[in-house]
Amino acid sequence: MERQTRAYLYAAATVMLWSTVASAFKLTLRHLGFLEMLLGASVVSLAALFVIVVAQGKLAVIVNSSRGDIARSAALGFLNPFLYYVILFKAYSLLPAQEAQPLNWTWPIMLVLLSIAILKQPIRWVSVLAIVVSFSGVFVISTHGDVLSFRFTNLPGALLALGSSVIWALFWIYNVKDRRDEIVKLFLNFVFGSIFTLAAVLLFGDLRVPPPVGLLGVLWIGLFEMGITFVTWLKALQLSRTTAQVSNLVYAAPFLSLFLIHFVVGEEILPSTVIGLILIVAGVIVQQYVGRKKEG
Repeated sequence: MERQTRAYLYAAATVMLWSTVASAFKLTLRHLGFLEMLLGASVVSLAALFVIVVAQGKLAVIVNSSRGDIARSAALGFLNPFLYYVILFKAYSLLPAQEAQPLNWTWPIMLVLLSIAILKQPIRWVSVLAIVVSFSGVFVISTHGDVLSFRFTNLPGALLALGSSVIWALFWIYNVKDRRDEIVKLFLNFVFGSIFTLAAVLLFGDLRVPPPVGLLGVLWIGLFEMGITFVTWLKALQLSRTTAQVSNLVYAAPFLSLFLIHFVVGEEILPSTVIGLILIVAGVIVQQYVGRKKEG
């Protein structure tokens, strides 16, 4: 099979799996608290990543990690998976999945804003336009289309969903600066993230064996949101002639996700959700185009 064809297959499989996770979040939250769901999914992901680390012969790299590497992994693990998913799962517990999922998708725009604040990067007028377009989509979704009233249907949930995108963008900025192997970094992040999550469950949650439906949910989330899909996406990027050829497929994920949210979770998808998501994705695409032009 041609190398680029394999890249497309890996990318398509990853996008299809990512499109299921919003539904999985919402269904699993019917049986577990958000902290318990995160703990179960983190442990599943950690186990899957351990198998991958061993299969790739990278266990010795982890064992020989320096104190500085361990400290960085502890800090990054606090951001992701711990803090990012605590905020995101709490948002899903408060909002319909059709609202939480698009609002979380604003993270590329948050990345631009944080890069200006932290990295002191200049901003171009096209980036400003992209930000305005995406955040207009946020208002459309959060107000169910009644944007002039500024009456949010669930302001705490909307702020949490947007906050999760800020945490992800912050994690991305600092993770890129860490030049270690991606799989090694991710495994160590989940080691510490699982420890932080266990502490949070012991303090604020309920440590118990999930019911069968909840167990199926954490297995799905741990494997296909946090673990295996990261590896398959990396494989797609490595095989592809250019990053753009496979990365553009990601834009299908939120729309496929809405389809599943309707038919699997049972939510009636509002026109305002579709319009808002189109605006958010349009802003992200404009910003991605600007970034590629700058790199070129």
